[in-house]
Amino acid sequence: MSIEFWTWNTPNGRKISAALEEMGLAYDVKPVNISKNEQFNPEFLKFSPNNRIPAIVDPDGPGGKPITVFESGAILIYLGAKTGKFWPSDIRAQVPVLEWLMWQMAGFGPMPGQVHHFLMVENEQDRRYGLERYSKETRRLYGVADRRLAEVEFFAGDISIADFAILGWAWRHERHLVDLADFPNVKRWYETMMARPATKRGFEVALS
Repeated sequence: MSIEFWTWNTPNGRKISAALEEMGLAYDVKPVNISKNEQFNPEFLKFSPNNRIPAIVDPDGPGGKPITVFESGAILIYLGAKTGKFWPSDIRAQVPVLEWLMWQMAGFGPMPGQVHHFLMVENEQDRRYGLERYSKETRRLYGVADRRLAEVEFFAGDISIADFAILGWAWRHERHLVDLADFPNVKRWYETMMARPATKRGFEVALS
């Protein structure tokens, strides 16, 4: 049975579409048009109480019973545990995956997301302050990623769900006003990830 994938064409949605493709899971896209506030529909709020995409409904959950999961990081962990792919069984190996997944959830997402917001602010003074503040922090985070990727091929050493999480936001680097040429290790990693056929499909599938 296919997983119901409730989403929209955003970085957080693309994290999951790439992971689903890489893990070889069957899924049906259920578009949630956030520009029309469909994330507030009662049907969606039943399993995504924070009114945010993405969320999934897996009819073949643990014990063969349906399960719902909201929050993109939680979805990635669930899918990795379900399939045994891109999620190591060894706790020591899980630690760097969780570290970089949490790094993305806490910073490399919220901060460039603020860049997205302030680019659209009409008041010049407000826009200038916000862009300066959040662009600086976004570039700092790209620098953190670049230093990490100078030491390893992928964020946790081996490719993992952390890479899909981070890729969803790196995909919007141009919108972050970031030239990947300034971060050569991130550029190498980004091009490597995007060259993977399954990941490529995950970024091409229609989500809206």
